[in-house]
Amino acid sequence: MSEAAAKLPPDRGKGTSYDAKSIQVLEGLEAVRRRPGMYIGSTDVRGLHHLLREIVDNSIDEAMAGHADRIVVTLYPDGSASVSDNGRGIPVDIMPKQKKPALEVVMTVLHAGGKFGGGGYKVSSGLHGVGMSVVNALSSKVEATVKLNGKIHYQEYKRGKAVAPMTTQGKSTETGTTIRFWPDPEVFETLDFNWETVTHQLRELALLNKGIWIELHDERAEGHRDYTFYFDGGLKSFVNYLNRGLGAINIPPVHVEKPVENNVVEVALQYNNGFSENILGFVNTVHTEDGGTHVSGFRSALTSVLNKYARQAQLIKESDPNLGGDDVREGLTAVISVKLEEPQFESQTKNKLGNSEVAGQVQGAFSEGLMEYLMEHPSEARRIIEKSVVAARAREAARKARDLVQRKSLLESATLPGKLADCSERDPRLCEIFVVEGDSAGGSAKQGRDRRTMAILPLRGKILNVHKAREDKVLGSEEIRNLITALGCGVGDRYDVEKLRYHRIIIATDADVDGSHIRTLLLTFFWRYMRELVDRGHVYIAQPPLFKIEKGKQVAYAYSDAERDKELAKMGDKGAEPKVQRYKGLGEMNPEQLWETTMDPEHRILLQVTADDGASAERLFETLMGVDVDPRKQFIKTHAKNVRNLDI
Repeated sequence: MSEAAAKLPPDRGKGTSYDAKSIQVLEGLEAVRRRPGMYIGSTDVRGLHHLLREIVDNSIDEAMAGHADRIVVTLYPDGSASVSDNGRGIPVDIMPKQKKPALEVVMTVLHAGGKFGGGGYKVSSGLHGVGMSVVNALSSKVEATVKLNGKIHYQEYKRGKAVAPMTTQGKSTETGTTIRFWPDPEVFETLDFNWETVTHQLRELALLNKGIWIELHDERAEGHRDYTFYFDGGLKSFVNYLNRGLGAINIPPVHVEKPVENNVVEVALQYNNGFSENILGFVNTVHTEDGGTHVSGFRSALTSVLNKYARQAQLIKESDPNLGGDDVREGLTAVISVKLEEPQFESQTKNKLGNSEVAGQVQGAFSEGLMEYLMEHPSEARRIIEKSVVAARAREAARKARDLVQRKSLLESATLPGKLADCSERDPRLCEIFVVEGDSAGGSAKQGRDRRTMAILPLRGKILNVHKAREDKVLGSEEIRNLITALGCGVGDRYDVEKLRYHRIIIATDADVDGSHIRTLLLTFFWRYMRELVDRGHVYIAQPPLFKIEKGKQVAYAYSDAERDKELAKMGDKGAEPKVQRYKGLGEMNPEQLWETTMDPEHRILLQVTADDGASAERLFETLMGVDVDPRKQFIKTHAKNVRNLDI
């Protein structure tokens, strides 16, 4: 017996067999239902909206091919959604090999469609031909209605299978397709389409496809909600929309649109007064969240051309170093849209473009167009270069500040902040840090915590609003330096998420206006300097109770006014009068109460911080935390009537 075999448990491998009977062949769309995440990413709210986007994309493909100019999306009270277009209509004639109508084949067979070079579509977002059939497989019911050849054709499906043969239900002089689907409750964790998410997606598509009408009707809402999106400006309208209220530097935006071989490259960009960059990449109208070769080609061209122009126009000295990529992208809003005949995505969810040739195509087309813009708009060009030069100086100052922080840490005997009460566990996956407000709450938290897995970092007062400050000033703040040091993953060019010491960062502030402000300042810091922590789901907000209710020996905690009333009702009217305490701060709780209500993993309530729409989140931070006061005033006026909890 080998040494490896000798170490195996004596019963390992017994009671099981691996032979031909162990091999499964999943027929039809069964594979999709068995592993939905492979096709739509997840079965949570994101996967639900992915279903709707797959159907909308089919209609967008008709529009990009020049056969449709109107798309109507409707959300119904029964949880279903429908997408209609006035395109050519899905073919309904019989396919000789399958001996079924093309409509049924498209709806029930993976990798069946008109997007594989057969002449149906030159450019398409539906590369893999699985969108329609995947939606069908993951829906409890689908109804397909096609207006074509003077007739109205109809077929119904249940969980991916046709209920009956296709039928004709009348006549029509129009053409087009309507798909209505009911997401399957056996598959999805939620069936509630989010209005904001759907409006964002449809607005984005209308901005990417100028001249197309997209209507949205929400029949779930009282009185219904109806939006219509239509933009003549295309990507120029897109960057203007993204930059509204941020103080544009170059007006008009840079806009480049050029055919390159069989593809089309379109780019629009505009600088604003902020410090963050917002670059969105699209391939055949699909948002590539992880970028790809089209985005890398754009970045290379931007840095190269701005340096070349700055040297030619003598806007930077010969002795000065070139502007870096980070310098020329500070305050940049850009949209890169490429339309390709043969896009190569890295997955069905199309998060990243892989075509190597596209980088050179984008770089060449955009370099030429950007240089033309700079030569024709010298005033705007000067403002762009000046902003980049200021960013370069600030970056150098920030580097020196980081070096100073680093040297100071190396010289000190203990590199962790003195106020940090660390945990004993060294596996970051098991560790969490509570960032609490003030020494009082910090003291209670330190006494009440689980010392093995929970670290406590008290903050003194409100940290700096990093959205209004450059990095050198940010790193000059002692409280922010303590936070950076405690987390361990660094910042700026020294940032390394793999060195994060705690996989749960829990913001625990008081339930009052000051606490809310401190929480917002911390979220602003994470968003601007450690956004990956948000994207990876490491940031949480603790939800301490608002009320402690006592009646005799009965004690209960409530997290809202409604819960308070419910607990009071449970305690009954007889006996002693209940005592209700309204907590304003965590420091009012003793260690046992803080553990029981806010820290105990078995009973606590944590809100995970996520950002499904980075552009909207960036705009919100700019509105609430930016230099310009007017947008903030307007935001307060608009939402003042919606305030429910305001400390007076």
